[in-house]
Amino acid sequence: MGAIELSGIEKRYGGHTALAGVSLVVQPGEFTALVGGSGSGKTTLLKTINGLVTPDAGEVRVQGEPAGAQPPHLLRRKIGYVFQEIGLFPHLGVAENIAITPKLLGWDAARIAARVATLLELVALPKEVAARSPAELSGGQRQRVGVARALAAEPAIMLMDEPFGALDPLTRDQLGTDYRGLHERLSLTTLMVTHDMAEAVLLADRIVVLSAGRIVADGRPAELLATATDPEVRALLEAPKRQAERLRAKLGQGA
Repeated sequence: MGAIELSGIEKRYGGHTALAGVSLVVQPGEFTALVGGSGSGKTTLLKTINGLVTPDAGEVRVQGEPAGAQPPHLLRRKIGYVFQEIGLFPHLGVAENIAITPKLLGWDAARIAARVATLLELVALPKEVAARSPAELSGGQRQRVGVARALAAEPAIMLMDEPFGALDPLTRDQLGTDYRGLHERLSLTTLMVTHDMAEAVLLADRIVVLSAGRIVADGRPAELLATATDPEVRALLEAPKRQAERLRAKLGQGA
C-alpha cells in the first residue's frame, strides 16, 4: 500500500486541462520531487492530495483510505503542508503559529508546549524564538517555523510546494539539507514541488517530471539521466550539469 495513491486524476479549468489522467504511487518513507515547466500541473497535483483541489475524475487515496471519505479539513490535519509564501499569522507569536493544529485537535497545554519546544529544536531555532512575532524573523527563520507548524500534529506525510524558492541561495541550501535530515529522522513521506532541478537531484530519492498535465518521466535521478529520451525531460535533467559547467568556466576565466 502506498502512502499516497493517485489513480487517473483529471482536472480542468474551463477549457484548460491541468491534469490529464495522472496515476502515481508514493511509497512510505519516499522523498519524491515533482518537476516540470510552469503550467505543467505540479501544484494542482499536489493540492488534490490534501483536498485543496477536487479532481474532476480519478481517485486519491492517502494511507489506504479515499481522500474524499472524510471532510477536507480533517484530512489536512493529517498531512503537513509547506509552501513558498509560508502563511504565518502575523498577529500570533511563533509558538502560537506552531500550535494551531494541535489546539484544533484538542491537545492539552502541556502537550502543546512540549511539542513546540521539540519542534523548535528539530528545525534548529533557538527556544527564545517562540515568543517572537513572525515580523521579527528572517526569511529563513520564518520558513523553518513553517516547517515546524506543518510537523506539529505529527503527520506521516509532508507536501511541499516550492518551500525554499524565495530564500537566498545559502539559506535555501542549508534549509533543504536540514529538511532532508528531518525527513529521514522522522521517517516521513515527502512530495515536493520544485522548479530547481539541482534541488530535486540533491534532495529527492525519485523525480517525477510533468508536462501539460501528464507524467512524462519517473525514476531515480541517475536512472532518468541515463535512460530519458524525451528532449524536454533531458533538458530538465541536464540543467544542473550545464550550470556546473558554466560556473567552472566562469571561475576558470577569473583565475
